Amino acid sequence: MVHNLDDVDRGILHALQGNAREATAADMGDMVGTSASTVRNRIDYLEENVIRGYHPELNYEAAGFDLHLFIVCRAPTAKRTELAKEALELSGVINVRELTTGSHNIHIEAMAVDTDAADETRAGIENLDDLEIVSTQIINDLHVQPFNHFGADVVED
Repeated sequence: MVHNLDDVDRGILHALQGNAREATAADMGDMVGTSASTVRNRIDYLEENVIRGYHPELNYEAAGFDLHLFIVCRAPTAKRTELAKEALELSGVINVRELTTGSHNIHIEAMAVDTDAADETRAGIENLDDLEIVSTQIINDLHVQPFNHFGADVVED
């Protein structure tokens, strides 16, 4: 179901994507020109219909995971979802993307403490029937922003 978001909703989502942990209803209300109670009501609605969850952004390197892997794979279309779910269960894997186009249709992101752990993750992927590794890269850094600066045009800083 598609939800028509107004400027207040978009502004709240922008603030939450920027720093959900420290965003207060009062501050968000000031940013979007409404009351804190309206913001809280809108967040309740958004959490039921639009927001999937709140996730911490981890500094994996500070936690001892120095290798951030991006593994591109090929899977038969009929088994893509099943293989993606199996890959997600492997040690070190933090997310799996299924692509609907192209032959390189599964992208896996994983963390490893060292090359031995990275090799173990790769071996786990190689052991999944019908999932072929096409390439493996080490990610240097990841930069994230709200979609198309989502809601930036409706908030007052």
